[in-house]
Amino acid sequence: MYHKNQNSDKNYVVFENKSFEVELATTSDERQKWLMYREFLDEDKWMLFVFENEWHYNFWMKNTLIPLDMIWINDTNGENRVVDIQTAHPCEVEDCPSYTPRGNAVYVLEINAWLAKKYDIKFWDLLYLK
Repeated sequence: MYHKNQNSDKNYVVFENKSFEVELATTSDERQKWLMYREFLDEDKWMLFVFENEWHYNFWMKNTLIPLDMIWINDTNGENRVVDIQTAHPCEVEDCPSYTPRGNAVYVLEINAWLAKKYDIKFWDLLYLK
C-alpha cells in the first residue's frame, strides 16, 4: 500500500494521481505516541499506521492537538481499499472518545481534518502505487 522510494528515506501513498509523503508508525510504541502533542501536520505529509494483521483497530485522540481525518484501509487480494473515513477531534481530557471503523483494516492513514473531502477520498476508493 505504501511505496518506499529506493533513492531516499521517504515513503508515499497514492490516491488516484496524487502522491503524498507519509511518516510510518510501525511499532506499538510509535502508534501510541506518534501524533501526540503535535501542533501542526503538513497538508502533503501524512501519517501511516502499519499493522501486522487486518483488524477492527480503534483510535482515540488523547493528547492530540489537531483535528484529523482517519482513513482505515484494508488489504484484500493485493488491493488496498478505504473501508472507513472519520473526522476526529482533539482531546486533552482523560476520557476521550474512541473512533471505531466500519471494517477491518491493516493501515490507518491520518491526515489533516477535511482533506479527505478536499482530495475526494471516499469509501471503497482504491489506492495505487507509483
